[in-house]
Amino acid sequence: MGWPATTLTGRTVAFLVAPYGAEQVELTSPWQAVAEAGGTPRLLSTAPGRAQAVRHRAPGDTFAVDDVVADADPERYDALVLPGGVASPDHLRQDRAAVAFVHAFCASGRPVAAICHGPWTLIEADAVRGRTLTSWPSLRTDLVNAGAHWVDEEVHVCHDGPGPLITSRKPADLPVFEDTLVTEFAHAAKRKK
Repeated sequence: MGWPATTLTGRTVAFLVAPYGAEQVELTSPWQAVAEAGGTPRLLSTAPGRAQAVRHRAPGDTFAVDDVVADADPERYDALVLPGGVASPDHLRQDRAAVAFVHAFCASGRPVAAICHGPWTLIEADAVRGRTLTSWPSLRTDLVNAGAHWVDEEVHVCHDGPGPLITSRKPADLPVFEDTLVTEFAHAAKRKK
């Protein structure tokens, strides 16, 4: 990975998942990248307790939820990560509190990173109109219909909007996704000072 351990020192990064169905590696690998760069990752969900991840539809590990999104203040977080998996983003886009949190976060100008099916929640939060992003290929039509420009790239960073939007396609793209999100989160932190 190669970032100094202090790159994200003092920065708190929200990871938002549903109680079931986040793709485990799309949660744990960026989480580890944020922690290794000195940031503080926090797990948000729509319910308290533990979130059940999946490994390509098979049950994976469970993870302790730090904050319930309905009670969470977007201002407490410096960046947001939306892991994929099919079930988690599908649940989040139907949860009013999750959509409101993502909408407020995107409007604030702070960086947001989403991988795989994660952009479904961005669509529901009306945060993709006029933006360029990538995703799992099956989301292309959804994104285009929501006013986005879709590209087929390992990772894409869009600066046309309130804040940086970092998107990626799939688990195989995680190394470049993680490098990019840590870099963008760090740059945003410097601009904020």
